[in-house]
Amino acid sequence: MDKNTLHKVVYIVLDTVLLICLFLIMFALKLPMELKNPVCHTVNITISDNVTDNFLSAGDIKAMLEARNLYPLGKSLNDINTRTVEAYLHANSLIHNAECYHTVSGAINIDIKQRTAVMRVKSDTGEDYYLDECGEAIFRNQYPTDLIIATGNINKIYARRYLMKIGNYIVHDNFWKNQIEQIHVLPNNDIEMIPRVGEHVIFLGQPKGIEKKLDRLRKFYLYALNDIGWNKYSMISVDIPNQIVCKKK
Repeated sequence: MDKNTLHKVVYIVLDTVLLICLFLIMFALKLPMELKNPVCHTVNITISDNVTDNFLSAGDIKAMLEARNLYPLGKSLNDINTRTVEAYLHANSLIHNAECYHTVSGAINIDIKQRTAVMRVKSDTGEDYYLDECGEAIFRNQYPTDLIIATGNINKIYARRYLMKIGNYIVHDNFWKNQIEQIHVLPNNDIEMIPRVGEHVIFLGQPKGIEKKLDRLRKFYLYALNDIGWNKYSMISVDIPNQIVCKKK
């Protein structure tokens, strides 16, 4: 290839590249503003399922973020700080964990894991709170679930050490979740339970070996009370190992 031909080829290539660059610049200038600076068009709020009803709803989360001008809908994705949203939600005492992130389609996802209550505590000292699965108190005036109520001689240490374990066991067991209505702690820390079905009081004694005691009581329910009747006794005690002591009405 001679020099003249080579020069012509180089010029043609350079002209082509220049035209392409000019075309891209013109195309970029004509792009709609929303393509150059995309905005959040959808907010998806997900609250993970719990064994009890929810403290929080998606509407609650939206209202919380709107109150702090952090709700991302309609805002530029470049201006949305997902870490700030997460930090604000984490600070709420009802929320165990929060994750906020955006998708390539322009949506913002907010995933919430809330604290799970296992019972309501109403002690003789006047304290009224919900006990979560980790033994921490949740203070809230209204809660939409039918939780077990614990009453009597209860302080925070007793609730965290004993009632939390009992509550976790009961709410994860469908039989006991539907059967137990109330737990009452006596002055000597013995535990009584009030069932939903039957006109008797369940005496558990000291809060030790609860799972074995309830397993023994479950078998008594299934293999004895179903035959002789659920209202025959006023008290059923499983306090003594390997025994069930009943008191007739």
